Amino acid sequence: MNRSTTPPGSVAAKIAALEGLKWNELKALWNNLFGRDPGINNRRYVERRLTHRIQEDAAREHHAALLRSNERRIRHLLETGTIQPKKAAAFRTGAVLTRRYQGVLHSVKILEDGRFEYAGSQFRSLSVIARKITGTRWSGPAFFGLRNPSTQENS
Repeated sequence: MNRSTTPPGSVAAKIAALEGLKWNELKALWNNLFGRDPGINNRRYVERRLTHRIQEDAAREHHAALLRSNERRIRHLLETGTIQPKKAAAFRTGAVLTRRYQGVLHSVKILEDGRFEYAGSQFRSLSVIARKITGTRWSGPAFFGLRNPSTQENS
């Protein structure tokens, strides 16, 4: 389907432009986005559905890599019956992650092969290091600010 007939501009501008379109223009846009006529003559319904589709398309463009990754994982699950773990974020070797916790600055150096160095010891997991620092279970990436936790405790 060719989506070049959507109104130009941002998502909000595209949605706002729907109100100004004539009925035959709305139907043409629907046909372009869905590949068929609306099958209903209710303008409010058509505008709402087009609004939703414009937002879906924008999200697809913005999160294309995530969608491709999820499609690969779903395909793997269907083919093998097992869940393929997400790949850990790629860290640049030599980078240093820091976090101030209870007044103490903690630094972790990224080593090759996904290993980490903290306090002179090597670890395979940031979560193990976060647990060592806090004494409680933490998501290592969340603790070091690489992912947003639902609540940032003990900061």
